[in-house]
Amino acid sequence: MATTTFVEDWLCYDSILGEGAYGEVRLLVHKNTEEKIACKIIDHARYKDAKTNIAREVMIHSMLNHENIIKFFGRRQEPKKEYIFLEYAAGGELFQMIEPDIGMPSRNAQIFMRHLLSGVDYLHQKGIVHRDIKPENLLIDGDGILKISDFGLATIFRLKGKERKLDKKCGTKPYLAPEVLKRPYYAKPSDIWSCGIVFVAMLTGELPWTDTTDSNEEFLKWRKDMYISETPWSKLGNTALSMARQILNEDSEKRLTLDQVLRHPWMKFDFGDESGEQSSNAGMNPAKRWNSMVENETKHNREMPQVTLSQPAMALRPTTLDQLVNDIKTTKTRDSVCFSQPARNDDVILQFTQSPVTRENFHNLVKRMTRFYVSCSLEKTIERFGAVLDSFHYRWSMDAAGIMTISTVDISKNQLIFKASFLEMDGKILVDFRLSKGCGLDFKKKFIKLKECLSSITENRPNTCSK
Repeated sequence: MATTTFVEDWLCYDSILGEGAYGEVRLLVHKNTEEKIACKIIDHARYKDAKTNIAREVMIHSMLNHENIIKFFGRRQEPKKEYIFLEYAAGGELFQMIEPDIGMPSRNAQIFMRHLLSGVDYLHQKGIVHRDIKPENLLIDGDGILKISDFGLATIFRLKGKERKLDKKCGTKPYLAPEVLKRPYYAKPSDIWSCGIVFVAMLTGELPWTDTTDSNEEFLKWRKDMYISETPWSKLGNTALSMARQILNEDSEKRLTLDQVLRHPWMKFDFGDESGEQSSNAGMNPAKRWNSMVENETKHNREMPQVTLSQPAMALRPTTLDQLVNDIKTTKTRDSVCFSQPARNDDVILQFTQSPVTRENFHNLVKRMTRFYVSCSLEKTIERFGAVLDSFHYRWSMDAAGIMTISTVDISKNQLIFKASFLEMDGKILVDFRLSKGCGLDFKKKFIKLKECLSSITENRPNTCSK
């Protein structure tokens, strides 16, 4: 994995950890101490409105210090670019841990809900509302701790004890509380609603609706209590459904508060160690047996994901496959970031140490379930991959650095963009996917379908997905 020297003894890996509205996030590693941080790179020349919005985001983020919020370490400004230094979350985004149309074990969802509610409660106590809570903005660190990130839409709703209503319509549609569309609205209940959608997504692997408008059929059924036999609600046990129903109350004044959510029976269940969930329930004490029954109840009626293809679009293919592969193999330059020397090394403040980064283990550092090895040559991999993308009518293009960009639409009919890198690892080709824009759950559905269609050339390797 190629690196660029950031400052003396610091390396910037050219693998992109993620992308935001105004730039990309890369990994910085200290050669001697092995300390790691994430660096968000903002290109002011490319995004004209970035300076004002980033200044607000930095102002809010720099006020925060909580174990369930990504730490802000500092910033460096230059005439055309800006670098923001953040805590590195080795576990990746929460959506990577959610299996499409299935979800995750209730015990894991319960732990992540506690972390999420703790972070949101801290924000609200500080008078700050996030306004874009979703699995794509929730990161997991190397110890399995959930961390809230991306404060680009956050704002202050209470100052010197005086609370104000909000009137800006912002956020991600499937996670947006209905009152946000009507305005003005109270800050705290809107964040709690978004937490409720994350809760449903974690347990069922799907979103209940694409938006909360009066014209949305799924949301209309929810409002009229006609949802009980509909998915995703049919996948939830009674206790989980009770909690979802009270969090996703259309009346924001009747919606559960954070304290009430934490006191709900589902949050207090002892789901135990689910690693042995296939074993018999015989001999369990009544409490354990009840918890096992609740867990089983939340897992019924779950099927393998079905992917809905986007509308046909003209595929963007390289002029010749041979030329493309040759370019990838022979190119000596990449669109890497050029860094200048910070004024002093103290501009980057670090508070944690992890294992060293090497070519052999780098792909395991950012834990993703969206990668696999292939057993054939780079030429054949690209050829097979392109043919499958064409059959799905996805738009795609590829640059000489070996990065493939795939474009389609997500469940909300919004643009869905994800990227695939072809990396030589252990004498094999590792195909590594990451979300660039759109719904994380839909991205994972499409990844699973692509992998199924490429099963004849994929390899099943331990830890390939870094679960």
